[in-house]
Amino acid sequence: MKSSALNTLSAIYLLSASAFGIAIAMQRNPPLANATYRTGQVLWSAIDKNAVQPAGKQIVAWDKQLFDAIDPPAQIATAHVKPAPKIARAKANPVARQTPNAVVVARDIPNTIEISPPALRPAIAETPSKPAMTLAPAQMPPAQIASANAPRPDLNAPSPAELTRVMLRLKDSLTSEMLQNFSLFLYVSKADTGPLSQRMYVFKKQGSGDLNLLYNWPVSTGRELVEIAPNGQRAPSFTPQGYYELDPDRMYKHHVSGQWHTPMPYAMFFNWQTGGLQTGLAIHSATGEDIAELGKRASAGCVRLAPENAAALFNLIRTQYKGLAPRFAIDRRTASMSNQGLLMHDAQGNVQMAEGYRVLVFIENYGGNNVVAAVF
Repeated sequence: MKSSALNTLSAIYLLSASAFGIAIAMQRNPPLANATYRTGQVLWSAIDKNAVQPAGKQIVAWDKQLFDAIDPPAQIATAHVKPAPKIARAKANPVARQTPNAVVVARDIPNTIEISPPALRPAIAETPSKPAMTLAPAQMPPAQIASANAPRPDLNAPSPAELTRVMLRLKDSLTSEMLQNFSLFLYVSKADTGPLSQRMYVFKKQGSGDLNLLYNWPVSTGRELVEIAPNGQRAPSFTPQGYYELDPDRMYKHHVSGQWHTPMPYAMFFNWQTGGLQTGLAIHSATGEDIAELGKRASAGCVRLAPENAAALFNLIRTQYKGLAPRFAIDRRTASMSNQGLLMHDAQGNVQMAEGYRVLVFIENYGGNNVVAAVF
């Protein structure tokens, strides 16, 4: 008994060792493994065709013969099946012909609630609902009264005295050549705090040279950080101070930032080059959750406006302020354009002009809280 068990274990060990050895040999010799695999496929195909399939067919035939011998098909048919025509004639019932089915009842009997099949919804006359905007304001929910494009309440609007201070500060910051050659001025405060902070003030020049305030809107300027953009590159989210023009070749009603992968509706890019390249700074509309951030530093460097304000400014500039505008000076050594207000002049000292928009953007870090109060 012990000898038989030892022989069995020895055989199992030898088989396992052989299989293990074959596996190692095939792993180290891929051509041998491929040849063995193909040989196995050929052998299995031959065994299946010449042995397995014929054996299966023979077993099925033997099984059929066995059951036919136990209960012949003829006996089963005669014992349990009667001719269908005779049964139909013997059990024909004239009353059954008069039993209506559902379709016949629906045609011959008036359609009543007890007989007709249940309807999918009650047959009740419905009055079409009126559009929500036709209701009286007192009957409308507040969410329906406010339109998506309606101007948002400006809870932090500056006082008249503060607006006058902005106008005087802007005018003092302009050279005579700027005031003479531009017609629309956008003053942007990138300050984080103060009564004038995070706002854009739009001034139109009058014939006398005075500035008339058209709009003042909350904005979002840059977060003033160095961040990792969605494209994996380190990118600053600063809004640089200085004077800027708008690029006439980069005014887009629909645009998406290639660096930050965010929409920029009503984008008006600055015409400002650094190192020979145009920058991606622009004035554009905020979208989605960014709208609620207006009045805070929240952008990647651009100046964001509410959608309705961005659309109004975009249309105003495109329709009324296209024309000849001064060119800012360029440092040929660095291929960078001045944002300090230096204009380009010809040999006679005249300001050089080019087709563009007669709009000047002035950005500074001034919130109005570091100046001794003046009497206005």
